[in-house]
Amino acid sequence: MDTLQALILGVVQGLAEYLPISSSGHLEIMKDLLGLDMSGADSLEFDLMLHVATVLSTIVVLWKEFVPLCQSFFTLKNDSNTIYVLKILVSCIPVAIVGFCFKDWIETLFESNLLIVGICLCVTAALLTFSYFFRTSPLTAKSYKPRDITWLDAIIIGCAQAVAVLPGLSRSGSTIATGVLIGDKREKVAQFSFFMVIIPILGEGLLDLKDMLMPAVEATETAASAAVGFIPLIVGFVASFIVGCLACKWMLELVKKGKLVWFALYCVIVGALCIIFS
Repeated sequence: MDTLQALILGVVQGLAEYLPISSSGHLEIMKDLLGLDMSGADSLEFDLMLHVATVLSTIVVLWKEFVPLCQSFFTLKNDSNTIYVLKILVSCIPVAIVGFCFKDWIETLFESNLLIVGICLCVTAALLTFSYFFRTSPLTAKSYKPRDITWLDAIIIGCAQAVAVLPGLSRSGSTIATGVLIGDKREKVAQFSFFMVIIPILGEGLLDLKDMLMPAVEATETAASAAVGFIPLIVGFVASFIVGCLACKWMLELVKKGKLVWFALYCVIVGALCIIFS
């Protein structure tokens, strides 16, 4: 992988992480278009570094909301912020189970399988469309009273995040649409969706960094830095972070206006093309 390819992938990740179009799916599509031949493990490690960059951009954009949560949680205050963090931790349980139990299987999916990406993009489109019309139809709109996220909601949204490990199934789209479907406030569930990915991504990122620093691993060149190259990795990371900051702000505004349904059309078109050319 050269520097330009890493830059393109970083921009794609930073933009697609927050928009409901699946960053993992678009990374696989772009790798195929760029002619990159990466093994499942190497691809997943590089993608993980890009995801860490966008997680950091979440913290930067939502800094005013993030700091009070940390202060309350780590000082053991019995307030709404601590409860909110505990709900985030609960929401991470499903994806942690998937990560520990199905990691090898997940890696096999990240081998430029455009058929899987195409199908999952179509599923993303269906979910976005259904959540929009379900909440705006005359039959449900009158009874729809948005609420704050409950403990049960956190578990359900967490399950949506766990399923969204599939390339092409948008994590932000799945979690936000699921939250809206079960009755949560749009802006609340969007913020919760962005926060809930911090723990699993940073946790996996720290484990991956530990492996990359191990001499034995470096000797076998299985780390992302060995497979991709240090400079391209840094370029992709920085690009993903900068674009992620801009996309995060944009996405928060789009969610408030309830305009995510327009991305369903895009997902259908791209998904259909992936299926055709797979």
